[in-house]
Amino acid sequence: MIVYLLVLAIQIACVVDVIRNGRNQLWIMALVFLPVASTVAYVIVEVLPRLQNNRHVRTARANVSAALDPEREIRAARAALDMTDTAANRLRMADALTALGRHDEALPYYREAIARGPSDMRTGEKLARAQFETGDAKGALETLDANPPASAQSDRDRQGLLRARIFEALGRTDEAIALFDDLITRLPGEEGRCRYAALLIEQGQVRRAREVLEEVESRMRLLTRQQRAAEADMYRWATERLRELRG
Repeated sequence: MIVYLLVLAIQIACVVDVIRNGRNQLWIMALVFLPVASTVAYVIVEVLPRLQNNRHVRTARANVSAALDPEREIRAARAALDMTDTAANRLRMADALTALGRHDEALPYYREAIARGPSDMRTGEKLARAQFETGDAKGALETLDANPPASAQSDRDRQGLLRARIFEALGRTDEAIALFDDLITRLPGEEGRCRYAALLIEQGQVRRAREVLEEVESRMRLLTRQQRAAEADMYRWATERLRELRG
């Protein structure tokens, strides 16, 4: 009975797909009179090719692959570098290491990629980020200051967030707060707001921190469960801190 209902559900879904996507109407007749064979054929001929070109499917497949074999890209990058020692392949290797949080190993590859030039603004930013993540906030700031200026606002804001974190690490708190206060009006996501709120709490500016976290809470309610799950730890931290401030 369960198998029959499952086949029926898939059959109906295929018929709906035929109508919705304007496929050949002969599929409907086949699905009705030869449900099992035609359903398998329809999925293979019509559905799977579309899924191959679906961005969300490709992203999901890449995420699963990364979870099952996190060092796959590192091996591929190393093989490419062994084959051809170029700036692009060194950059690929650095990016692969960074993705796994191995910033100290990524640093020399970023430096070598830049030395082999010509480097762009984003490569310099990546080097600065790796320096910051390994505890060299002063060196990261020097790299950012020497980096070519970004032309796009989104690039400027991304670098601004890194600069604000560097200021915070260097004890230049007033500059960090001023930069955070400007950035949160434009930055996508909630990382900037949460980092800003944490700094405000540390500085005793509880009222302003509560206002910022209430913005996070308000925006969070507009997200789906899947969207919140992507940054669950951050939202959990924001909710807990807001509860404490309200209490």
